[in-house]
Amino acid sequence: MASFRRTLSPANHDRSQYQNGSTFSPFSSNSPSHKFFSNSRSSSSLPSFFAALFVGLHRFFWGVVFPQKPPRRGGSSLTWRKSFFRCMLFFIVGFLLGMMPFGQTDDIRSHEFSFEMIKPPAVHLPLEESKNDNLVVIRRDNDVGVDVEIGQVSLVERRMKEMFDYNPRKLLIVVTPTYNRALQGYYLYRLGQVLRLVNPPLLWIVVEMNAQSAETAEILRKSGVMYRHLVCSKNLTDIKDRGVQQRNTALQHIEVHKLDGIVYFADDDNIYTLELFERIRQISRFGTWPVAMLAQSKNKAIVEGPVCNGSQVIGWHTNEKSKRLRRFHVDMSGFAFNSTILWDPKRWRRPYSDPIRQLDTVKEGFQETTFIEQLVADESQMEGIPDGCGKIMNWHLHLEALGVVYPRGWLLQNNLDAILPLN
Repeated sequence: MASFRRTLSPANHDRSQYQNGSTFSPFSSNSPSHKFFSNSRSSSSLPSFFAALFVGLHRFFWGVVFPQKPPRRGGSSLTWRKSFFRCMLFFIVGFLLGMMPFGQTDDIRSHEFSFEMIKPPAVHLPLEESKNDNLVVIRRDNDVGVDVEIGQVSLVERRMKEMFDYNPRKLLIVVTPTYNRALQGYYLYRLGQVLRLVNPPLLWIVVEMNAQSAETAEILRKSGVMYRHLVCSKNLTDIKDRGVQQRNTALQHIEVHKLDGIVYFADDDNIYTLELFERIRQISRFGTWPVAMLAQSKNKAIVEGPVCNGSQVIGWHTNEKSKRLRRFHVDMSGFAFNSTILWDPKRWRRPYSDPIRQLDTVKEGFQETTFIEQLVADESQMEGIPDGCGKIMNWHLHLEALGVVYPRGWLLQNNLDAILPLN
């Protein structure tokens, strides 16, 4: 009779190994760990509930760390679950280890912070400056640095102010009417060089009649000053005073473009000091000062302008009997005003909003006073500069080359017919 030997499947083979005791399963009761925990449970004094819980957790962790071989059928789902639980276990263990304090941490609130001033770097002063009486050495800390003070302002601050000028300045708007004459190029070049020395910002508005001449444009380009070259399109046969119409063209330009600054009428044939332009920047509404003038007879000099008590205007200088009827005795180059008066009547509470212009219909010599009457009501709204109005800062000389024949277009097309004897 033939005998049949029944082979065991791998699953049964593994199971038989566990059953025969050749290899112990971590979940079987015959495993060493089970025996160890069974002996410890019987000998321990802990309650049975905590012992059973501890044994259960141990079996769970042991099964996750050392899983059994999955069965061939349906084993993929068990492998996925055990891998997931294993990852969760290591995540929880790592999280708990990260939250555990392994060192001593000090509470920052128990410490007091001290905010100490950082000492500036050493300031090396020349020997000649140290001899100045205004310099006072406060202290020296082991040759680390020297604190030098001049009153309330340190020497370093003074040098910074000299190198970098942080003080904001108001815009100066200098209006110059010009026309073709023998010395026009000389006057414009001289005034341009003066304005070039004035601290910026400065805008030079030069107004010509009918058209811009190339010679004037070239002088303006080479002056190094910010400028605007305007043209007055009025017909010369219809106007009485050419300068009045040119200034009105500049005033209209300032009003249309709303330029914010101090307006000053500077004729090209006058003489000015640099101090005058710096004083003008201090004006808030309207400022005036005395002007030295050469009389028409050219044999004496007169002063025309305000009489001041400090910065308050209390009277006027005048020497001409024909002009005593004027309200304000001021030369055209003897006053300046804020440009916002032209285009912002609400700020200055002007009762009317008509454009402020110089009048061409008044008698000669009265253009200044009629124009100033549109800007201010009386002397209380004026500022006399400098204090006391006792300093002359510009001169009006009335120098004209009337007898010089001036060629058309600034350039000589042909040689002059002149015969000079040679001795």
